[in-house]
Amino acid sequence: MNYLGEFDVAVIGAGHAGIEAAMASAKRGCKTALFTISLDQVGNMPCNPSIGGSAKGQLVREIDALGGVMAEAADACCIQMRMLNLSKGASVHSPRAQEDRRAYQQYMKKKCESTPNLHLIQTEIADIRVDENRCVVGVVNALGGVYRCKAAVICAGTFLRGKVFIGQNEMESGPDSCLPARHLSSHLAELGIQLRRFKTGTPCRVHRRSIDLTKLIPQAGDENPLPFSFFPVNTLRNDALCYIANTNPKTHSVIHEHLGESPLYGGMIEGVGPRYCPSIEDKVVRFSQRERHQIFVEPTGMDTDEMYLQGLSTSLPEYVQCKILRSIEGLENVEIMRSAYAIEYDCINPKCLYATLAFRDFHGLYAAGQFNGTSGYEEAAAQGLVAGINASAYVFGDDELILRRESSYIGTLIDDLVNKGCEDPYRMMTARSEYRLSLRHGNADRRLTPIGYQYGLIDASKYALFQQKMEHIAAEVERISGLTVSPAPKVNLYLEAMGTTPLNAGIRMDALIRRPQVTYSSLVKALGIESNVTAEEAEEINLMVKYQQYIERQNAQNAHLRHLEKVRLPENINYASISTLSSEAREKLAKAKPLNLRQASLISGVSPADINILLTLLKVGENNGGV
Repeated sequence: MNYLGEFDVAVIGAGHAGIEAAMASAKRGCKTALFTISLDQVGNMPCNPSIGGSAKGQLVREIDALGGVMAEAADACCIQMRMLNLSKGASVHSPRAQEDRRAYQQYMKKKCESTPNLHLIQTEIADIRVDENRCVVGVVNALGGVYRCKAAVICAGTFLRGKVFIGQNEMESGPDSCLPARHLSSHLAELGIQLRRFKTGTPCRVHRRSIDLTKLIPQAGDENPLPFSFFPVNTLRNDALCYIANTNPKTHSVIHEHLGESPLYGGMIEGVGPRYCPSIEDKVVRFSQRERHQIFVEPTGMDTDEMYLQGLSTSLPEYVQCKILRSIEGLENVEIMRSAYAIEYDCINPKCLYATLAFRDFHGLYAAGQFNGTSGYEEAAAQGLVAGINASAYVFGDDELILRRESSYIGTLIDDLVNKGCEDPYRMMTARSEYRLSLRHGNADRRLTPIGYQYGLIDASKYALFQQKMEHIAAEVERISGLTVSPAPKVNLYLEAMGTTPLNAGIRMDALIRRPQVTYSSLVKALGIESNVTAEEAEEINLMVKYQQYIERQNAQNAHLRHLEKVRLPENINYASISTLSSEAREKLAKAKPLNLRQASLISGVSPADINILLTLLKVGENNGGV
């Protein structure tokens, strides 16, 4: 036997999911192997070199609060930081950073190389060995080399039988012209793991000198950017400019003219593409009433002239790509450096996993990232962190980590995947969480850092800083709830300047802060009250006070949902025979097979009335000895 080594945990794939899984496992004391087809692709960003964005920024801050590494790397390699959705409520404000792509890769590779217990190995893993009890006992590379292990985490990204499409041309390839993983899929199938095909795509990269930037709308970073990390160790660089361009009717005419050359519309691509990040040809067909689509022109780093065209993903032929780009104002003379392409790959239906991200039919086998049917670096990293924690917990015989929906966007993501599954690449959005008022990016540490500390990913010094912050916030919230603001001239001048009604009687300070126009920081300054809290603590105090009543209402709803979770649904229930349910509910319930009423209530198309019908039937069934 070609025996090459022995590990506690083997992680297959060194993308964003694999890095977090391996780092978590190693930091918890497991001897961990991180396998990659190429050491030059560790932490690669084959699509947009950015981290965060709407809902994704919340995921990154949650990863950091739990003790993951993505936020630290994103801060270190940031070239522009912005807070998105500032025109909306604070619960959906989301940080987003443009990254120096190569710097990020180097940072992550060095982080993996310097972590104790973590062994970074370049090889293609082709098989996973299990014993007669379906327990993981090892992994095998494409040359027949055997690595013994007690647990394995599959983080294969888009590499499994990867196939790239550009026009009518197709080739076996992973992302970014990497070698694909050719062998693992067939061996997973032999184990009885069902695979399916998804697809994603990426736009062209173009040369900065060929763009007339004067015709585009510049987009700068924030003046006082907030880092992703709650424990920042890096100074944010924030001097890169991004730009906005727009497609136009001429662009759309070119696309319509060449749709027959698209492998997406010609039937060459089998895989299901992302609903919320479609190709430009998909956008033009699906949203035919729109005369333009925004294109974000973004640098891929500070030491390169490559620019990324976010919003222009396509698999059309190269000459058509040129025609499309040159129809856009500012890109008339554009030079393409890397052609756009679509990539198709194997992945699983995540309903075969537990909420720990362990396979239901195996012991010690976990999965994370795009292999689970998701889309995006942040979703992948979040899953990798949870899978790595739980793989190490399996090795040590510790309690596994299950994050509930109300705890985090990570919990929502995993709950959606393992209970609802996904029919196309899953993307996290704030609308997916019924708890989003409570799941703000600014309170991720309050929600998750104690868990990170419990699992050994947050060290004692960081935890002490966290506790100090929580004490500051609690003390200040208590203090202002006991202060009364009188209708003094300076107070009313401030309120008039803020566009709100002056006082004619005393009012509690926290009640005054609940006015939409008033903030804790500006009020404290106007009143001349001393405050020793930091700017980040002040923002959290402001939101805690403003959202208090809404959060209390949400907590009551949470209690109701926890009650529904305890009401189990029989496995053999025949939804088609329940005529009082809506036809959509009968169809969706039969397909999803929820385990309890809470899961049923979260299915799109299942109304509160449908839930009440099921609850009534279950009560009647209990009285009669069955449903």
